Amino acid sequence: MNNNMMLGVIDATTYMEAMAPLVEQRSIAAVPFAGRYRLIDFVLSSMVNSGIESVAIFPKYQYRSLMDHLGSGKNWDLNRKRDGLFFFPSPDLLFSGERRVGAFAHFEQHIDYFLRSRQKYAVIVNSYTVCNIDFDAVLERHIERGCDVTRICHRGEPLEMYVLETSLLLDFIANYKNRGYRSIVDVVCDNCHSLSICDYEYSGYAAVIDSLARYFRASMELLDRSVWEQLFLPSRPIYTKVKDEPPTKYRREGNVKRSMIANGCVIEGTVENSVLFRSVKIGKGAVVKNSIIMQKCQIGDGCVLDGVIVDKDAKIEPGVVLQGTAERPFVVRKGTVQGEVVNR
Repeated sequence: MNNNMMLGVIDATTYMEAMAPLVEQRSIAAVPFAGRYRLIDFVLSSMVNSGIESVAIFPKYQYRSLMDHLGSGKNWDLNRKRDGLFFFPSPDLLFSGERRVGAFAHFEQHIDYFLRSRQKYAVIVNSYTVCNIDFDAVLERHIERGCDVTRICHRGEPLEMYVLETSLLLDFIANYKNRGYRSIVDVVCDNCHSLSICDYEYSGYAAVIDSLARYFRASMELLDRSVWEQLFLPSRPIYTKVKDEPPTKYRREGNVKRSMIANGCVIEGTVENSVLFRSVKIGKGAVVKNSIIMQKCQIGDGCVLDGVIVDKDAKIEPGVVLQGTAERPFVVRKGTVQGEVVNR
């Protein structure tokens, strides 16, 4: 049905203190997830799989790594002469740390993009919801019901994803100051206007990643095959930046149970109920349980990690013991060396 009828808008301006320290050097959209992806890959891939050919990304905080990850949009088939992938960094006028997906002040600064767009409808989403959603089906329901704005929900809870006509979005942007609306969220939550606000219930897997605890829980949920099969559909693949890595090497002493292991790893210890990103090294006699180990990390011989998130390029020295919990995972910062025993 789509026929390139939708414009994709990804709001990547949100900063979440509850995600520190993973967002100290990157935007939340660029936070690594599921062994080889970034959070933004899921909503962006959903858009591409729904036939959306023009996607605008509105970043604000620490977006260098996000731009490096997405590049020209080639891996999402968005490196086009017409339409394609666009970056519109946020001006400083937005309120710092304010969670307002679809901020009209930000859109106003780049109004030419919306005015030049030929798509009749727009999809506005956040950058930190993990899902694999068919926006074409949402649009079909939106049109059938004659809605002004359709809000996508999961188990009755809003996902901060909205479908509306581009002309209506332009009207909101032009008049938001007079009406007192700062964002699309304000419009949907206001009961005083005459607009038709509809809810679309998404039945697949979805996880809103807005805290370390939720990030940790969603990562562990992926180890459940039924969850994985809901998210990674053969007919609707999740795209990401391609990196060529050799196969993982499992040494004779290595032992892996119920874990997700990306390419390029070398495993000489025990890995259980964990997620390992590309090129991770697990030393002899090391035990890694209920943990997330990001790209190019080195876990020394004899280490014990349980309930730990190790950010990219970090090193855990031999014999170190790190203990966290699902609600309070212990985080080793990106590029650092951990040489102390820590229990929580």
